[in-house]
Amino acid sequence: MSTRTPRNRLWRPAVAAAAAIAVTAGVAAATPDTKKAAVPPRLGLVAASDSVTLDSWKEEPGVYLDLGTYLTASGAPLELRVTRKSYKDPVVATQVIRQGTRTRTRTLPEGLVKDFSGLPGFIEVTVRDTAGRTVAVRTESFCPNNASGRVDPGAPATSKYPESCPVNPFTLGSVWGVEKGWASNTYAGYYSAPVALPAGKYTAEVSVSKRYRDIFGISDAPKTVKVTVRERSWEEESPAPSPAARSASGHAGHGAGHSAHAGHPAARPPAPVSATTGAGTSYNVGHGPYAPAPAALPWAAARQGLRAAEGDGRGRTDGSRQAPAVRPNAQRPTGRAAVPDVPKPDLRSLPAYGITIGAGDGGAPGRDYLAFSANVWNAGPAQLVVDGFRKPGNALMDAYQYFYDASGKQVGYTPTGTMEWDPRPGHEHWHFTDFASYRLLKADKKETVRSGKEAFCLANTDAVDYTVKNANWHPDNTDLSTACGQENSISVREVLDVGSGDTYTQDLPGQSFDITGLPNGTYFIQVLANPENRLKETDLGNNSALRKVVLGGKPGARTVTVPRHDLVDAP
Repeated sequence: MSTRTPRNRLWRPAVAAAAAIAVTAGVAAATPDTKKAAVPPRLGLVAASDSVTLDSWKEEPGVYLDLGTYLTASGAPLELRVTRKSYKDPVVATQVIRQGTRTRTRTLPEGLVKDFSGLPGFIEVTVRDTAGRTVAVRTESFCPNNASGRVDPGAPATSKYPESCPVNPFTLGSVWGVEKGWASNTYAGYYSAPVALPAGKYTAEVSVSKRYRDIFGISDAPKTVKVTVRERSWEEESPAPSPAARSASGHAGHGAGHSAHAGHPAARPPAPVSATTGAGTSYNVGHGPYAPAPAALPWAAARQGLRAAEGDGRGRTDGSRQAPAVRPNAQRPTGRAAVPDVPKPDLRSLPAYGITIGAGDGGAPGRDYLAFSANVWNAGPAQLVVDGFRKPGNALMDAYQYFYDASGKQVGYTPTGTMEWDPRPGHEHWHFTDFASYRLLKADKKETVRSGKEAFCLANTDAVDYTVKNANWHPDNTDLSTACGQENSISVREVLDVGSGDTYTQDLPGQSFDITGLPNGTYFIQVLANPENRLKETDLGNNSALRKVVLGGKPGARTVTVPRHDLVDAP
């Protein structure tokens, strides 16, 4: 990484607003006999306050309509499983209705959800001036995993649902939810655009669109919020930094679960938000050119400051056991190396995306490079845990893969290559040398160019599929400043959690192929996990992913066309 920042997340004080919300949920149809079936949650729209003050910055004209409205869930949590069988299949959203030990499901209307960023067209906002004239109309998506907090003192202290909605174009499965007795901010954050509103007084009316009111049984009860827009300037705030700088401060660069590796600038500065809503940018999304989802930190966490079964089958595990999160080992392993019959990770590659032609980061002048983003993820059922140990004075660390039983006890380890320090700006962390490989294949699928990048720091930057068995919805090591050690480290632990993947974006050193001497035509970018098969997995047959590209143009002005990958149109 070019800069190293502590793993602080962008918390916004929102406890006072939480206390101000009155739970007035809409009425959902009740099940005739609650002993026989789980009853859907009662959902409602509430406003934390009847008035808000929004800032319009001279340097970034426009107002973000962070109005402090929330969707509440009472009686039961709102839970949605959003999946696709493959990239040839559409995205399907299924509601999971829970009440005690009873569970039932229902599939939401076909075509309602087209990606994993949230429920499209969920919120409708109308803004009027003091004369009653309509000056802005906005329809926005809603991520149930947005900034949230308790509105019922008897509600669970923490929400079990993930933080934010994933935006990786090759996401396979996501879980969205509003915990019972909680409320989730309806502000769309980066998924919205600023509205041109001069300084002055306005009235905003916020409602849930009729389609969703009908689907979820939400009452037609719009909320009215008085809005004061004030114009400010970064210069007037001196010596305090700009909103973007304040938001970036302490932000872990690639943020998690789920954004790309640190050192990447955001696609655009974080949207200014009210200090009372909790809707700052999320730490765990926003890789490369894809904008991050809204924040999703429970208020309780902000206030508190962060707080088994059958054996493996032949070649794979049955998925019934999980290796829990474990603490790093302080010393090199002792005893005889062994690979026990316990759950193991399953590494899989996503197709490349964010594909561009450029000069290449650190490449030679006058040469053409094909850059791309790539992700390798863990389908489980166990974490990938790799420790590195360095003999004093040695440049390399010896790497070991660890294995755990259902109770979390370490029951085995095996040597698995080395770790090396990468001093290049944009990295500056320890790389595990046997994790993945990038190759450019000709139309006949034979290798023509291999990327210079063969080593990786493991971090849970993207939520690829949180519906797989044992997926960890709250991974810890989501930024490289904590996951991958310092230059003077004597040991390092790198972990890839179940359900999460590790994205390296096209702007990092090594994320490109030198195509200067290649003829125009069709090629395939191959992302290959565990290329030497040194890591022990449940399945070695699903480690490769291909993405078709077509090279054109002339030397110094090469072009790339990226066809759709089945139903996914993400160059």
